[in-house]
Amino acid sequence: MNSPRSRPALKPKHQRLVLVVLAVLALFGAGLLAAWGLRSQANYFYVPADMVADPPAPGQAVRLGGMVETGSIATLPDGITIRFVVGDGQERVPVTFAGIAPALFVEGSGVVAEGALLANGTFAATNLLAKHDENYMPRELEGMSTAQARTTVAETLE
Repeated sequence: MNSPRSRPALKPKHQRLVLVVLAVLALFGAGLLAAWGLRSQANYFYVPADMVADPPAPGQAVRLGGMVETGSIATLPDGITIRFVVGDGQERVPVTFAGIAPALFVEGSGVVAEGALLANGTFAATNLLAKHDENYMPRELEGMSTAQARTTVAETLE
């Protein structure tokens, strides 16, 4: 029989309750750990009007999206750095980017620039993502009929 010093085991009902509480605590802890680990990886998205009205802290990693204004793209003397202006119809933000711009990056097109706002109000982009409209056609397929384009695409997939 049971000695007076031994404690009775937990009833199955209480064991399940303890396991559920431990599982909830483990999930909560894992969620907090994941959020803490990803806190510096979050990039906030701004349009020019938002960036001018409530600018992020200088150096904070953000994304700036809008349209590349016509006549604003200029290549600096180093041949690698380009300056342009991103607008949204309300505000304008000057942007600098050092690197190779995507082929779809042209005046009047949409762009998402990843980088940080400098203290002088210029956005220093580290990466450019050029956007195209739904009517985009690769240069290689321009001027082809639909059947020819399908054949060309099929040949490249083989």
